[in-house]
Amino acid sequence: MHSENDHQLYFRFLSGETAALDELMLRYGDSLTSYLHAVLHDWQDAEDLMIETFARIMVKKPSIREGCFKAYLFKTGRNLALRFGATRGRLQTFAIEELTEEPSSPTETEAQYLDQERKLALHRCLNRIEPQYREALWLVYMESLSYREASEVLRVSEKKIDRLLQRGKLLLRQELEKEGVTDAYE
Repeated sequence: MHSENDHQLYFRFLSGETAALDELMLRYGDSLTSYLHAVLHDWQDAEDLMIETFARIMVKKPSIREGCFKAYLFKTGRNLALRFGATRGRLQTFAIEELTEEPSSPTETEAQYLDQERKLALHRCLNRIEPQYREALWLVYMESLSYREASEVLRVSEKKIDRLLQRGKLLLRQELEKEGVTDAYE
């Protein structure tokens, strides 16, 4: 658990403590980069845009409502990625990279191996559902954004987020069942 919440850190940054923004970057840099990679399909571009996202916040010092820093961060990053992808002509759809990891060692237990196989199946199945459902599922369940925050990032209503998640979970469950995973929500 973080000792200071995002709003406290951001307020410290606005008060002149640049180290507070560094802490926010450490807190969210990796997850924002992963999210941007799913939009751009290029790790280097994703890392560059993650840095640019934080740089924009550092320069513009926008007014961000309490409890909304992460949503603002992801919305800014997404907007930059969409513009960047459009100018490069490379923007495809939101996708989760296919994982090809093997178990880490021959001594890995059967339970660890099965857990790894389930994760691989989850990523394969996520890649088979439509991008709008995949992105909503990612933001809410992988990034722990609230419906309100996800709706701000995707620029849709909270009701639309709810519908995307309901339909996305149904489609994901169907795909997981095809993979032989029947205990996906246990």
